[in-house]
Amino acid sequence: MALYHVRMDVSIPGSLDPARRAEIVAREKVYSQDLQRAGTWRHLWRIVGQYSNISVFDVASADELHEILWNLPLFPYMRLEILPLTSHDSAVADETERRVTATS
Repeated sequence: MALYHVRMDVSIPGSLDPARRAEIVAREKVYSQDLQRAGTWRHLWRIVGQYSNISVFDVASADELHEILWNLPLFPYMRLEILPLTSHDSAVADETERRVTATS
């Protein structure tokens, strides 16, 4: 599996019908929570004062991430920044996980 850091900046036009906006946002919530429960959308953090978030996805490939993002109901109103992640040798959590795995 591969981890990706994804920044999502949302900009819904003010001219969008309020009922349509509410429907899209509701579908987005259901879709994102399903992915979180499945372990695919591992972290979701709001950026204070903005309609933006930082998310971490755990996917098999860049193609899988692409498919997930394209299916976000809010995707047409998003600007995305995507960074692939890998473990860091100085990370305490990773070191602990390596020791636990080695002794198991």
